[in-house]
Amino acid sequence: MVESSHTSGLWPQLYEPFRTARARLAEWLAPAAEASTDDKVYTIAMELPGVGEEDIDLSVAGGVVTVKGEKRSSREETGETWYFSERQYGSFSRSFRLPPDADEAGVSADLKNGVLTVTVPKTGPEADAARKVKIKRG
Repeated sequence: MVESSHTSGLWPQLYEPFRTARARLAEWLAPAAEASTDDKVYTIAMELPGVGEEDIDLSVAGGVVTVKGEKRSSREETGETWYFSERQYGSFSRSFRLPPDADEAGVSADLKNGVLTVTVPKTGPEADAARKVKIKRG
């Protein structure tokens, strides 16, 4: 069977939306976050309503803070009629690359009112910052 160029060009177009669907679903389930900084710390705040401390895994490695967890479902069905449900359940994961002056060893976190706040202290001026070198005449 000989395939026409018209037909072979069609398959990638049909396949592409399915290939990227998994990444889009993961982004949709990922909790909203915001990052800020001041002179002493970096702060990352994530919305995690209904997620308990025991369902959150926070790790720091190689200059990256990763927050993983699971939004669990707890439904009680009392009838057979559902109008709609917009609640999200499932696993999530968010990673944040830290700046060079972040102190990985000092990372701390607090979960309050459905918001996880991750605090990363700064180490001070960057050790690898450029400095002026005086040249001596020989």
